[in-house]
Amino acid sequence: MDFDGVKNYVISRLNNELSAELTYHSVEHTLDVVASAERIAKMESVNGRDLSLIKTAALFHDIGFLETYDGHESLSVELAKKVLPEYGYDEKDIAAIESMIMSTRIPQTPKNRLDMILSDADLDYLGRDDLFLIGQRLQYEWKLIGKVTTIRDWHEKQLQFLKNHHYFTVSAKKLRENKKQENIIEIEKLLCIKK
Repeated sequence: MDFDGVKNYVISRLNNELSAELTYHSVEHTLDVVASAERIAKMESVNGRDLSLIKTAALFHDIGFLETYDGHESLSVELAKKVLPEYGYDEKDIAAIESMIMSTRIPQTPKNRLDMILSDADLDYLGRDDLFLIGQRLQYEWKLIGKVTTIRDWHEKQLQFLKNHHYFTVSAKKLRENKKQENIIEIEKLLCIKK
């Protein structure tokens, strides 16, 4: 498997073809998910070929945004199936990558350990200090496409999303759950919700 070749291919396409309106679903998000996936995988003692597969799935998980917003995961899978054989990935590898990509669709539905790692990596930022910075990018993106209209609307949607979300791996729970709960409290304060 030529992971470096795949990475160059994906990053080049995202840099050159992604809409400027995608302020959250950007190259930076993809690279953040790759780094988070690698960190969680190592904490979960995943390495070797499986680690390469996770990182590859992380690279491809949002490439479908090149063509569509809703349902982008299916297009991400189609592109992976088309491109990855050229980089030495076999059918079994691609099937694992397909499962991981589809597991990131909201609501997340991981079916196995690798799916759980990518699902957790995709939403790793929910339990980090930079939630509000990253969330601002998503809020702006959603405003441009009409998914939110006011800042209150955004905070209410974000609060509901965080309350419904859960991490799947032991490592992500240990790493991010406490801060996610703190972030929930901060959003409740912004919305003047009393406990």
